[in-house]
Amino acid sequence: MKFLDLCKVYIRSGGGGSGCVSFRREKFIEFGGPDGGDGGNGGSVWAEAVEGLNTLIDFRYQQHFFARNGAPGMGAQRTGKSGDDIVLKVPVGTEVLDEDEETVIADLTTVGQRVLLARGGNGGWGNLQFKSSTNRSPGRANPGQEGIERTIWLRLKLIADAGLVGLPNAGKSTFLAATSNARPKIADYPFTTLVPNLGVVGIDGHEFVMADIPGLIEGASEGRGLGTQFLAHVERCSVLLHLVDGTSSTITKDYRTIVAELEAYAETLGDKPRITALNKVDALDAKTISTRRRALEKASGGPVFVISGVSRQGLPEVLRALYAQITGERAEVPEDGPWQP
Repeated sequence: MKFLDLCKVYIRSGGGGSGCVSFRREKFIEFGGPDGGDGGNGGSVWAEAVEGLNTLIDFRYQQHFFARNGAPGMGAQRTGKSGDDIVLKVPVGTEVLDEDEETVIADLTTVGQRVLLARGGNGGWGNLQFKSSTNRSPGRANPGQEGIERTIWLRLKLIADAGLVGLPNAGKSTFLAATSNARPKIADYPFTTLVPNLGVVGIDGHEFVMADIPGLIEGASEGRGLGTQFLAHVERCSVLLHLVDGTSSTITKDYRTIVAELEAYAETLGDKPRITALNKVDALDAKTISTRRRALEKASGGPVFVISGVSRQGLPEVLRALYAQITGERAEVPEDGPWQP
């Protein structure tokens, strides 16, 4: 399945049906009078978060969604049929943006959450509604309200508890494959990962979701490499795991490059809790590991885990640290969930 996390969609709600002008004229019935029915309401357009989806690829092939109009009213006080609603089924974590790609209309973060994107027009009144003591035979009816037409953007931000960041070939995909059942592509060349991958990680009987995004390079915020187009998928994470390639001769520069790109993308992402790990230590001797760990601790200003995705060295310790950070973050969220505008 192809991965797509941003798409443009055109929607239009249905217009309401017109009211009917009708008079009752039947044999052997002494009193007739107006009996025109109301028009039906137009269909609305909704967006709903559903399970089982992790991409917006369906909206690449169908971008126009138009709800049906309401049927006009008829004589004998018959109301027109209302138009059917249209529901856009999107993955959990989808943001609905206005045409300017900045204004957030809704953020669908839970299964079953719905938002009304375009309300259908009301049906017009038939002439029966205008009957009064002074107007016994009204000859007018209302037209139905027109539908709403608008352009929206759908942007997917994957729901994950922890996110992996680092330079290309820092060992992120290997780490995800070693700690979960995910099977991302692994190779010995940069930019092996072209789309984000999710994996469910288990430690000490607990589980959390981890996201692996394509590697960042210096200048990613300016569009170099794959740029920062996938960083949105770690915005929702409680903690970031920053993997640094231990076989690199410039580990402190590598560390500062990623931190600078995170801060350039968004201040909130730069301030997000990070755990630093020196990866690929299976290819280093003890003296080199000690020297590079001290250098990385000095650059990061905190502890550094020593791990290897291939030999699985140090993986339980870093996973426990991630889970402790995640549960601490969850404890700060009120019982009724995070506030939303």
